[in-house]
Amino acid sequence: MNINWNYPKVRGGFWGGIDKLIGPGATKAEKRIQLYIPALAGVAAVIFSREVSSSQSLGQVILLFLLTIDIVGGIITNATSSAKRWFHREGQGVRQHLSFVAVHFVQLSLVASMFLEGDWLWVAVTGGYMMMASWVILMTPLYLQRPIALMMYAGALLLSLYWFGAPVGLEWFLPLFYLKLLVSHILREEPYRPESDQTTNEEV
Repeated sequence: MNINWNYPKVRGGFWGGIDKLIGPGATKAEKRIQLYIPALAGVAAVIFSREVSSSQSLGQVILLFLLTIDIVGGIITNATSSAKRWFHREGQGVRQHLSFVAVHFVQLSLVASMFLEGDWLWVAVTGGYMMMASWVILMTPLYLQRPIALMMYAGALLLSLYWFGAPVGLEWFLPLFYLKLLVSHILREEPYRPESDQTTNEEV
């Protein structure tokens, strides 16, 4: 097993868009776990939600399915070596990472709109912690970022369970949401590669 920060050139067209989402040179194994596990999680989330609340509309069910795929897929994708070396490449600093995190206000707003009757204070509070925690981690010296990130995530977990609140059937949302951003994405970690890696793109 070796560490390799070099990645192949981003492809053009559709596949280039995929490269920018999951990192150029993603291995077949990385692609498979990013594809199959989130899909299964989406189905499981819908089944669980219907078990605890049978009053959800079709729109809520569809949103729940898509959110689950995005969150679970994001946890996996951002933790892969291919994504680490892409999102933490030269030129990607505090501004770029905070911009990536800030986009996730969209998800919080969708949950508030569809499941919390437009509770924008919930969006402001949960999103505020998201941005504050991300900034704290990024401003911490690199050798301390891992423990600080885990501390900030522990705080997010406790706040999610005992203060922020969540829609019925979506109690998992905030804990996994913060895991995706504060641990999987923000942390810069070594991109370990298989011995056979030649930094080339493989199609699924």
